[in-house]
Amino acid sequence: MDDSLALTLRQLLTGRSVAALGTLHAGGPYVSMVPFALLEDASAFVIHVSRLAAHTMNMVADPRVSLLVMEPEQPGVSPQALPRVTVVGQALELTADSAAHARARDVYLTRFPSSAPMFELGDFSLFTITPDTVRWVAGFGQALSLTPALFAKAIRGGE
Repeated sequence: MDDSLALTLRQLLTGRSVAALGTLHAGGPYVSMVPFALLEDASAFVIHVSRLAAHTMNMVADPRVSLLVMEPEQPGVSPQALPRVTVVGQALELTADSAAHARARDVYLTRFPSSAPMFELGDFSLFTITPDTVRWVAGFGQALSLTPALFAKAIRGGE
C-alpha cells in the first residue's frame, strides 16, 4: 500500500471513535454502534461493552464479528466516495486479571478517559477484535484487501 493510502487509513481510524459492530444474533445479522480503540501494535481493536447489550451476548455466543468505520457524509461528496474500512475478525472477551486486559484497558482509557467510571460497573467487559481480513476503501477505484499484518504495518506507519 502506498504511503498516502496508509496515511488516509490512519487518519480515518484516529479521527473516528465509533464503529458499526456486526454480530450474529439467532443466526442472523445484527448491527450496533460501539466506541473503539486500537492496540498500539494495531493487532486488535478494543471495545468496552455491557453484558446487557445484545451485541455482547452475541459475541459470547459466536465470536465472528465485523466492524465498519467510515468518514461522515459530506455535502457534495458521493457516499460511494467516502473512505471506509471493514474489518472481519474474532471477538475475545478479556479476563479482568490478565495482562491483556490491563493493556487493553490502558489503551481504551487513553482514548476515552471519561469512560473510567464504567470500569467499576460489574456488567462491563473488554473485548478485543482481532482482524482476519480488512477491506480498505479509500474512495472510487481505491479498494484494497489487507492481511492483518499489512493492516498493522499501515497503521503503525510502515515500521
